[in-house]
Amino acid sequence: MTTILVTGATGALGRPTVERLRAAGHDVRALSRRSGPGLVTGDLLTGAGVPAAVTGASVVVHLATGLRRKDPVIARTLLDAARAARVEHLVLISIVGIEHIPLGYYRDKVEIERLVAASGVPHTILRATQFHTLVDQLFTVQRRLPVLLAPSFDVQPIAPVEVADRLVELASSAPAGRVADIGGPAVRPLPELARVWAAVRGLRRRVVPARLPGRVFAGYRAGHNLVPGPPYGRVTFEEYLTGRTA
Repeated sequence: MTTILVTGATGALGRPTVERLRAAGHDVRALSRRSGPGLVTGDLLTGAGVPAAVTGASVVVHLATGLRRKDPVIARTLLDAARAARVEHLVLISIVGIEHIPLGYYRDKVEIERLVAASGVPHTILRATQFHTLVDQLFTVQRRLPVLLAPSFDVQPIAPVEVADRLVELASSAPAGRVADIGGPAVRPLPELARVWAAVRGLRRRVVPARLPGRVFAGYRAGHNLVPGPPYGRVTFEEYLTGRTA
C-alpha cells in the first residue's frame, strides 16, 4: 500500500482521483484548506500544514489550481516540501497546448511544468484537454441570456473521471517525465456543443457562433488545444450531460 497525497482533492478532478486511488488500495491523504472526515488540512498558499501533510507520503498528485495567478507560488511551496520529505514521485496534471495559447492561466501552467522539471523531484507530467465540466460551465453562466455565445473553434472535451483513471495509473507507476497527452473521444465545434447543451437542458436558445480576434483565439482555431491520433476518452459530452441531469 502506497501513501499518496492529493492536492486539490475536493475539486472536479480531485474527488474522482481520490476515490479511485482509495479503491486501488492506496492510503490517500486528501489535502484541503478545510478540516473534515477524510481530509488532511494544509494551505498551499501560506504553506501552513503542508510539510506535515507531505511527510511520509511516497507519491504526491498535484491537482490544486485556480488560485488567481498564484498557481506557481503554490507549486513552489509543494515542491519545497516534497524535496525536504524526499518524495519519490510527483504527478502533475497540466493542459494540452499551453505553450501555444497565450492565456495568463496557461502561462502559469508552463511555468509550473518548468518548476517541476527543474525541481529534482522524480515526476510525471500529464496534459489533458478541457474537461466536460468546463464546457458545461461556459454555457451554464449564460443560461439567463436570450442567446448562447459559442466561440468558433473546435474542442475535444474529456470526462474528469477518465483523467482520474489515467492519473491513478501514473501514480501507481514509476516516474516517467512528460507522458503522452490525452483528450476526449471526439473533436467537435463549440457551437455544436452549445446546441447539444441547450437541448439536454431543455432550453430554447439560439446559438451565436463568435469569431474573435487575437492570439488566444488564433491558437484555439489552429487546433493547439487538441490531441491528434486515437482518442483516450470514451465518455461523450451528451453522456456526461445526461449523467449530470440524472
